[in-house]
Formats: sequence, C-alpha cells, structure tokens
Amino acid sequence: MNSGFAGFPKEALTFFRGLKKNNAREWFQEHKQVFDEKVKAPMVELVSALNRDMMRFAPEYATDPAKAIYRIYRDTRFSHDKTPYKTHIAAVFNRRGMEKHAGAGLYFSVSPEEIEIAGGVYMPGPEQLLAIRNHLAANHAEFRRLIAARSFRTLMGKLWGQQLSRAPKGFPPDHAAADLLRYKQWLVYVLLEPSLAATPKLAPELIKRFRVMVQFVEFLNKPLARTGRRPAEFLV
Repeated sequence: MNSGFAGFPKEALTFFRGLKKNNAREWFQEHKQVFDEKVKAPMVELVSALNRDMMRFAPEYATDPAKAIYRIYRDTRFSHDKTPYKTHIAAVFNRRGMEKHAGAGLYFSVSPEEIEIAGGVYMPGPEQLLAIRNHLAANHAEFRRLIAARSFRTLMGKLWGQQLSRAPKGFPPDHAAADLLRYKQWLVYVLLEPSLAATPKLAPELIKRFRVMVQFVEFLNKPLARTGRRPAEFLV
C-alpha cells in the first residue's frame, strides 16, 4: 500500500524537542514558521492520505483535516501545568453524524518519544456509559469475538481502561458480561518507535491498525445514536 505520504521531515521532531525545552510563547512565535511548514502542513497531508484509504473500508470515519487535527494550544484553565503548547501533534477520526468526542473514534499522535495509535471511547458521559453497558450486556459474545481476533490482538493488544471494583449498579454481579461492564472506558492502543514518523511506512502502519479497529469502534458507537449525544472526551 502506497499512500503517497513520504513521512514527516526531520525538522518536525526537532521542533517538538525544542518546544519541550522551551515551552513558552516567545520561543513558539520565533519558530512558528517551522511548525506551520514542517509539522502542520505534513500532518494535513497525512490525514488527507489516511482519509483516501479509509474511504475504502471506513468511509464514515473519514474526517476533514481541519476537524480531525488537534490544535497545538493547550487548554490550561483547569490544569496545574500552565505550559501553553502540546509537545505532540494528534488527530482523531469520529463517526460522521456524531458530534466530535461524542463517542468512539480512531486516534493517533506523533511526538519525539513515540507514535501512539488508539481507538475506543475515553470518557463517556453518563448516558453514553449506560448505553454502552446495556449494549455490551446484550451482545457481549460479539464483543469478545472482536477483541479476541488474532489480527486485533496482534496489532492492538488487549482491552484496557479504568474499571469499577464490582459490576455497576443495575447489573447483577454474576452477569455473563460483568467483567466487561465494570469498565468505564473501552480502549486499545499501541506505541511505535518515533523514527517511523520520518518514513513512508507511517501511513500504512496507521491504516492497517485503523482497519482492524473499525468493527470495535463501530460496536461501541452503535448504541450511542440513541442517546442525547452529550459530548464525551476522547483521547487528547
């Protein structure tokens, strides 16, 4: 598979290394042209390339780069960390027709430390959480088949997320899906070497993992169309 994306220029990771050491507005403004040309522009190119591939197997998740790519500016209002900029660049692909962060999605980020590829739902609101649990309770065998598939386990590993110590209220403790219902978030992720970012292999590695995650993400999104779609936070 040839996406046409050659990889990020070496200046991209160099920029983030510098930003990590000098996370201040003055430094960023002095290097903004490097960010725009060597980080942001290639990221738009990469997301566009991913969208072209996803049109063949997950067209509902192809997302305009302007909506998919996270801003580099951090929201510091409720954080003890007041540094103004993120030291990575990331994008999320949500299902078309759902509000951004209203459900499960596909995600990746690039930094000098690692490339992260992930999928699932991170912080569902109360309505979303209940809807997913009810869906799991009725369809847990299907979900287990999805996460146990050899290609899924090989490329994305095991299911993870914060869990309750016992079955949630409203579900019997001996329910056949009790182990799945205890989750408060349903996620999979893998970390790859950052050196991959500067090569043409990056896009194919993302696509093959997105491909195996699509049914997993679709399963989690299926019950959410019936909720009020109160926004839930995805991987930031």
